[in-house]
Amino acid sequence: MMETLAFETAGPEAGHRGSDRPRRRPLLPWRTGEDWERPGPTEEQQRNDVIGTLILLLVAAVILEISRGIGAAAGETRPIWAQHAALALMILPLVVRRRYPVLVMLVSSAAFLSLSLLVPSIAGQAAFQAAYFASLYTAVAWARDRRILWLGTVVVIAVMALWVLLSFTVSSSYDGMLERLNEGDETYRGFLPPLTSLAIYNLAINGAYFGGAIMFGMSSWRSAHQRELLVKQSAQLEAQSAELARQAVLDERLRIARELHDVVAHHIAVIGVQAGAARRVLEKKPDAAAGALQTIEASSREAVAEMRALLGVLRAEDQPAAESDGGARRTPEPGLADLPALVAEHEQLGLRVAYHRSEEEPGALDRIPAPLALSIYRTVQESLANVRRHSTASAAVVALRTGSTGATSSTGAAKWVEVETVDDGRPRSGSTAGSGFGIRGIRERAALHRGHTEIGPREGGGWRVRVRFPLS
Repeated sequence: MMETLAFETAGPEAGHRGSDRPRRRPLLPWRTGEDWERPGPTEEQQRNDVIGTLILLLVAAVILEISRGIGAAAGETRPIWAQHAALALMILPLVVRRRYPVLVMLVSSAAFLSLSLLVPSIAGQAAFQAAYFASLYTAVAWARDRRILWLGTVVVIAVMALWVLLSFTVSSSYDGMLERLNEGDETYRGFLPPLTSLAIYNLAINGAYFGGAIMFGMSSWRSAHQRELLVKQSAQLEAQSAELARQAVLDERLRIARELHDVVAHHIAVIGVQAGAARRVLEKKPDAAAGALQTIEASSREAVAEMRALLGVLRAEDQPAAESDGGARRTPEPGLADLPALVAEHEQLGLRVAYHRSEEEPGALDRIPAPLALSIYRTVQESLANVRRHSTASAAVVALRTGSTGATSSTGAAKWVEVETVDDGRPRSGSTAGSGFGIRGIRERAALHRGHTEIGPREGGGWRVRVRFPLS
């Protein structure tokens, strides 16, 4: 490729600073603050280096003999084995080029200088030049300590520049050119003076040689860095996806727990009240006792059906319902349209319930989102169930209303929907305070929709449960 070498300082954009960011930033060769180290070569890569070096050594020997056959080594007085040995000494360090990249670069640089002086005809061989190029490229691409790499690169380039300068001044290449010009052959002349032309030519050739090795090496180093970042990001995304899935399962379990509590507490309260009534009138009023037992039977069946429908969310959607389901299927979750039926059910159980609807605008309640409507329904269901379990009240009032506050936002008045359940009773004697999960469920549903709760005794007696939800 070349018999005399010059050099050109590598350009400023030579790499990428190791960091946890996937974004690329230019790295100057003299900036040695990289915190990323490229992992060492694998066993397969080291094995490929050995195989590749042996193949290159064989090809280089064949090409050397071919070049000798066409007179490329004319004037070389050293034995043939010495020429092959010099070529092998330049190629063999590549066996460990990725394991010890900086050391191989330094050894190859020393071998390049010494062998070019001892066996000049070998220095012009393509395999000789390719081996040195590979050592430079590998050092830039695989060096783990970038500080040592750039220090070693500066030393190599400085030594090469000094050697090229000396060889250029003392060599006979310029003298031979002058002899050809003095013979009167005008075909050797160009636009520039001979010395200037030779200097520019060597500078361009060697600049492309060293600059290309550094450029390709930095490109490989950046690519390896990007691949490692992508692997880390993929692992992080996978971990985040697993965490989100786990959180979704926990949220679903909490939702199911709230639904189960509301359903079971409501129906068990009905069953308990009807069982007590049936026991009291069993002997005196058999018909009334039979009616109470029928209510218990219907309420228990409804509870089982709602529980099966609720637990159906835990089954895979692509699997048919099991035969043990008794034909139960998931039904739509209740909403505001089911409140009258809920009120009528409690009235049948002996609790007088007055239900009022008030809309600021016609149809405002019909536009309530389904999740919010479900929370309102469960709030009323839990409130009425608590009245029957823990209060002496015989009547209750359920009010559902919409409105807007005086405060305004960027889209106008702040609208809300509110549900309120009140009674005028006192705590039932002998009744337990309950587990508190019902009230907690009401508060959690309110917090889920950014709502506000007011739960507690009234000043004039009785109990109030009021929840206000903001509307978008």
